[in-house]
Amino acid sequence: MKCKEVMECLERLAPPSYAEDWDNVGLLAGREDKEVKRIMLALDPSAKVIEQACHWPADMLITHHPLIFSGMKSITTNDFIGKKIYRLIREDIACYCIHTNFDALGMAEAVADRLKLSDCQVLETAFQNDLVMEGIGRIGDLPQPMTLEECAKYVQKLCKLPSVRLFGAFEETVKKVALVPGSGKSYIKQALMRKADVLITGDIGHHEGLDAVEQGLAIIDAGHFGLEKIFSSYMEEVLKRELPEAEIRIAKEEAPFQTIC
Repeated sequence: MKCKEVMECLERLAPPSYAEDWDNVGLLAGREDKEVKRIMLALDPSAKVIEQACHWPADMLITHHPLIFSGMKSITTNDFIGKKIYRLIREDIACYCIHTNFDALGMAEAVADRLKLSDCQVLETAFQNDLVMEGIGRIGDLPQPMTLEECAKYVQKLCKLPSVRLFGAFEETVKKVALVPGSGKSYIKQALMRKADVLITGDIGHHEGLDAVEQGLAIIDAGHFGLEKIFSSYMEEVLKRELPEAEIRIAKEEAPFQTIC
């Protein structure tokens, strides 16, 4: 099949029109008429991931985070992003990104399912008509009330995380969960407005965590990578169903930091 056909499959799942205005999604390197038999999936188009794609070799690399975010005036190997783009084009590997359009249509839903949340609704609406409402994050209920400490261990276990960070009192009871995979500090206000007991997200800084707790919102910081790493397994399941003729492989990725206890 052609790269264009894979793109059409991805865009049925998450149309680019659902992406945020600041985002950069779609085919970011390569050619639409490329013959595709092998597809590699990854959260990030890192140099290590691209090396794996070249070594396999893959025909197409599909990532959640974009290879190119801001404008570039030149593509050279003097720049670390340019070096990755050059390598992909030289090896004739198409690179496609499905980012905030997938956040609005799949990422939070997938994590909510993993955590067995019930009565889920969109946390912040990005698109709505008479039939559907889509947007960033989800808000729903845990299977039963838990202490914040129990909830943190529950998230850690079901999302297969080495550790999580807590803002709030261990013994406080939580039931209603706001969930924003990735970086969720800008959604603290929405979580408070929707009367969530706890926000599960990543990339929470000292001041955001402290301010949230003082307003009555606990936070479980499961890490940007920790929650979004579900992307690759989710996409593997979708593509094996939709494109059975393609060979799918998930790149080996690790969290970009290590914790020393």
